[in-house]
Amino acid sequence: MTNIYLIGFMGTGKTAAGRELARAKKWQFMDLDDLIQLREKRSIAQIFAEEGEPYFRRVEKRALQEIAREKNFVVATGGGIVMDKENIRVMKETGTIICLSAQPEVILKRTCGQRHRPLLNVSDPKKQIEVLLKLRAPYYAQADKTIDTSRLSVEEVVRKLLGAAPSGARHQVARRKSKVKSKKSKVQGKRKN
Repeated sequence: MTNIYLIGFMGTGKTAAGRELARAKKWQFMDLDDLIQLREKRSIAQIFAEEGEPYFRRVEKRALQEIAREKNFVVATGGGIVMDKENIRVMKETGTIICLSAQPEVILKRTCGQRHRPLLNVSDPKKQIEVLLKLRAPYYAQADKTIDTSRLSVEEVVRKLLGAAPSGARHQVARRKSKVKSKKSKVQGKRKN
């Protein structure tokens, strides 16, 4: 139960920061989109064009469930993985979720001209970014910690991630304490009734 899952919108630095974080912690790194492309033998854009987003999300879910069985992985997820509550549950049960965020203008600048991002291949990508960010905001809010990368270098993001990511033993103790508190409050609530 020691994985770190980086969630957040495309262009927030999940892959770049995730690689460096894994290197710093001497852990393995996995980009779920890369794993999916390897398994499917085609790009994400091709999967979206040929099979549609629902198919991609099913493949993404299976890839997450597989990697969640591993330990000491830093996992960069796709931006929409949070739209499935089961994915959030799996990540919470097997690690720490850290959301990387950025302002829409920064995301647009970072992703401009990247044809491999099918959800932004529209006439008004900035508007699309704003709509998707608003739609996904409640899901991203379920992260254990959020780091705004808008004005940070990759190195600065990694330093913040190192400070935000609990080490294995501390992480498990923190989760146990949280469960104990939850049980105590339920018991106390029953006593009042």
